[in-house]
Amino acid sequence: MKVKTCIRISIALTLSFMFSSFTKPSPEMYSLTIHVKNLRNEKGVVQFALYNKDGSIPDEGYKKFYKILKGEIVNKSSTITFNNIPAGKYAVNVLHDENRNGKIDKGFIVPVEGIGFSNYSSLGLKNRPDFSKSSFDLKENKSLNVKVIYF
Repeated sequence: MKVKTCIRISIALTLSFMFSSFTKPSPEMYSLTIHVKNLRNEKGVVQFALYNKDGSIPDEGYKKFYKILKGEIVNKSSTITFNNIPAGKYAVNVLHDENRNGKIDKGFIVPVEGIGFSNYSSLGLKNRPDFSKSSFDLKENKSLNVKVIYF
């Protein structure tokens, strides 16, 4: 009886070792905290969209994002944290969604609500946002300030 038990344990350990050696190691996970300040009012919410693919920005309809969170506005500021994000290249789009409809509302051509992108301090016809310009590498826990621009 003792010999059979030892053989079963040996087989179980061998199989366990074999199968575990074929699995991929889990990627390193990080947190990304995003701050916005100097909003023009405290109406609505701030929508934070995180992107991880080239060509995903611009995304006026918010259909190409990797993750999206909404933050409350306190003292004309908002902060959120994306947790458990694998290392990689990312970009952030922020919308001061004053009417809480989840999309960029426009006047004649330009947005009537505030928008912002990582790595941008101004927007214009010659300075349009895209993923390559607004992206950054996430290899550790990171904190970003994003400027919200009103036209």
